[in-house]
Amino acid sequence: MTIRNFNNLQPAIHSTCFIDETALVLGDVEMGEDSSIWPFTVARGDVNSIKIGSNTNIQDNSVLHVTHDGPYNPGGYDLVIGNKVTVGHRVILHGCRVADSCLIGMGAIIMDGAVIEPQSLIAAGSLVPPNKHLESGYLWMGSPVKKIRALTAEEIESIDYSSKNYVKLKNQHLT
Repeated sequence: MTIRNFNNLQPAIHSTCFIDETALVLGDVEMGEDSSIWPFTVARGDVNSIKIGSNTNIQDNSVLHVTHDGPYNPGGYDLVIGNKVTVGHRVILHGCRVADSCLIGMGAIIMDGAVIEPQSLIAAGSLVPPNKHLESGYLWMGSPVKKIRALTAEEIESIDYSSKNYVKLKNQHLT
C-alpha cells in the first residue's frame, strides 16, 4: 500500500483498517475503525481534508478528492464520508458529504458541495451535481439524479449488511 505525507500532512488511519497495497492514500486523510480501501483506489487529501468514518468501504478504482480554498471556491470543499457506507467500484466522490448508512452504486459521480443524507441509495452510474441535497430514505437514479422512490425496509437493512460484510472481508485480507 502507498500511504504518503503531503505538505507535512500525514494520513491518520485506524489500526483496524485495511488498505490494499495498490491503493494510494495521500495527505490529510482520516480513516475510522474497521474501514477499508480496495485495489487501485485513490484518496488524495492534498488541497483539503478527507474523513472516512467507521465500517465504511471504498471499492476498487474509486477516486476520492477535494477542492482547495480559492477565489472561486471560498473555503473549498472537503470530503466527509460517514459510518457504514458502501462506495461501489469506480465511484468518484469529490468534495461532497455522504452521511451514515448509504450505498453509492458503481460508477456514480458525486460532485462538490453535494449532500447525501443517511440511508440513501445512489444507483449505479448516477451523477449528483454540485450542491445537490438528497433527502434520506430514497433511491436516487440518473444523470442528473432524480428521486425515484422510497427505500423498502429490506433495502435499508441491505445497506448495513453490505457494510458488515465488507468488515468481515477486510478482516480476512488482514489475516
